[in-house]
Amino acid sequence: MHRHRPGRNRRRFLIAGAVVGVGALFGTGFSLQAAMAAQEDRVAATAALATSTGLHPEQTGSHSAVLEAHAEKNARDTLSGANQVIAAAQGKTDATSLATSVASLSNYALLAPERVFALVGETQAKSAVVQTAVAEVDRVAAEQAAAAAAAAAARAAAAEQAAKAAAPVKAAASRPSAPTDPTGAQLIARDLMAAQYGWGEDQFACLVPLWARESGWNVNAYNSSSGATGIPQALPGSKMASAGADWQTNPATQITWGLGYISGRYGTPCAAWDHSESAGWY
Repeated sequence: MHRHRPGRNRRRFLIAGAVVGVGALFGTGFSLQAAMAAQEDRVAATAALATSTGLHPEQTGSHSAVLEAHAEKNARDTLSGANQVIAAAQGKTDATSLATSVASLSNYALLAPERVFALVGETQAKSAVVQTAVAEVDRVAAEQAAAAAAAAAARAAAAEQAAKAAAPVKAAASRPSAPTDPTGAQLIARDLMAAQYGWGEDQFACLVPLWARESGWNVNAYNSSSGATGIPQALPGSKMASAGADWQTNPATQITWGLGYISGRYGTPCAAWDHSESAGWY
């Protein structure tokens, strides 16, 4: 009969206990490794968030209130700017996508700081896109306004030029007509002006009232106030000597000198008449 030995059983129990203890130790080591890896992931995420917000990684855990305040300020500032961009975009460009981001960011008080910062970046990016589109619309509108103003100025200038061009025609229509029964001196003047200058009846019609106003076509007319003399009222009368020595008594001599004066100073009798009408003298 085999006898049971207590000592051997005790050794077996101790060995089994040791094996179980070693297995437990290895199992705990694996659990610790997983926990350490998870902790390292959390530290890395916290560090990344801290970098994006300007906080030191060691502050994110102990200063969560500061992080939340920073997120709230960024959200408010971004919402204020985005709403202004949306208002400026009315009638100019589509801001629907930006409005959607604004609606999401408006719930910043209910969101984690990480989500708030992500929405802030998204909203700012969309705001920049809308601002660029609005600026382009404004640029095109400004160019169109400038072109319209230039066209209006061109039309005004053309109208002014047309008015100026029409003015001589209107003045000519208001000029006098040639007399049907010219006097002897007037007949001399009509012949001389046609022969020497090629002026016709239209210019003769202006000459007749011009010298009628000055002297009444009187060869002996004399203005005691100024000293003007003769039919053309030369001042002084002796100027007419250049046309002939008989300038004091010969109407043809006075008329010859007077036509030369008009041609040199005004160009035509009608131009002299227009000046006399506006100034009272020629």
